[in-house]
Amino acid sequence: MKIKYNTFIVKDMDESIKFYTEVMGFKIDSEHNPHPGAKIILLKGEGDTMIELIQNTENEPGLFCIGMDVEDMNTTLKELKSKGAKITMEPITITVGTLAFLEDPNGAKIALIQHH
Repeated sequence: MKIKYNTFIVKDMDESIKFYTEVMGFKIDSEHNPHPGAKIILLKGEGDTMIELIQNTENEPGLFCIGMDVEDMNTTLKELKSKGAKITMEPITITVGTLAFLEDPNGAKIALIQHH
């Protein structure tokens, strides 16, 4: 597994984009509108890890999760479960692949994603 992105829920998308591009030096990689009322912006800096900004009405602003790329969702989940990982959401199909969630011992969310 490798860290693919860090997801932040934002109050003001324009203000957040301005901060991450003008102050932090990131570039917009892609924009997504998965459903009405939700907007996702992926920002790229140096290296492979990205920042994902999400504006929606469902979550409180702040760090939402760390996203990790996996090659094989079923194999990865089987291995993690055998080691006692707390899976908080079993895999679902999303537009870019398959997504599942687990928590670390402190309650931090970790998203696992297998891309198509």
